[in-house]
Amino acid sequence: MKVAVITGASRGIGFGIAGSLAAKGYQVVGISRNIEPGEPFALTIKADVSELSSHASVLSQIAAKFGRIDVLVNNAGVAPLKRVDILESGAESFDRLININLRGPFFFTQVITNYMLDCMSRVDECKPSVVFITSMSAVTSSPERPEYCISKAGLSMAAMLYADRLASSGISVYEIRPGVINTDMTAAVKDKYDQKIASGLIPEGRWGQPEDIGRAVAALASGEIPYSTGAVIELSGGMNIRHL
Repeated sequence: MKVAVITGASRGIGFGIAGSLAAKGYQVVGISRNIEPGEPFALTIKADVSELSSHASVLSQIAAKFGRIDVLVNNAGVAPLKRVDILESGAESFDRLININLRGPFFFTQVITNYMLDCMSRVDECKPSVVFITSMSAVTSSPERPEYCISKAGLSMAAMLYADRLASSGISVYEIRPGVINTDMTAAVKDKYDQKIASGLIPEGRWGQPEDIGRAVAALASGEIPYSTGAVIELSGGMNIRHL
C-alpha cells in the first residue's frame, strides 16, 4: 500500500489533499501541530515541521508503521499575524514565516527524500514524488505582507532545486501555486475577495476550494502527468492570464 505524507494536514488545503489521496488508495500520514486521529488519516503525528529537531522522530514513526514513503506534500504554512506595509514590517514576523513556510519544509524534504532513495532500493514499484504547495504570491506582489511573498518565492526555488537534484534518481518534484482558496487562512479577507471576484478578479468567477488542490496533487502523485518533473501548476481560476 502506497504511503503519502502531508504536512499542515489538519485543515484547509492540507485536509483537502488528504481526502483526495485517500480516495486514490493511499495510506495518508497527516502531520500538524493540532491534528487529531480520524478519517482520512491512517496515521497522525503532532509535530511542528519548523522545529528541525522533530524531523528524525517524525520519520521514525512513519518508517516503523509503513516502511515506505511514496509521496511527500509540503503544505504546512502560515500567513502573517497582521498585514503591515513593507516599510513598517518587522523582523519577528519575517523570521516566523521564513521558519515555518520555507526553512522547515526545505530541511524536512531533505530528510524524507533521503529516505525515499533508500525505499527505491528495497521496495518494488516505489516511484516517489514530492509536491510543494506554494502560492501565486510567489510571483505576485503584496507589499502589505512581504514576508509571506518572500517565503513562498523561496519555497518555489526550493521546489526547482529538489526537482533538478532528484530527477536523475527517479523522484519527481512538482510545485502547485494556489490562488484565492476558501480556507481558514482567507476567512479574514472573505468580504474583500467576494467583492473582487464579483468584479472580475478571477476569470472562472469563483473561490478555489481545497478539493481543487487535492485533485491536482492526486493526479501528480499517481503518475497521471508523466515527463513533467519540475512543473509549476498555478491553480487560480485563471488569475495567471494576462488580458486587456
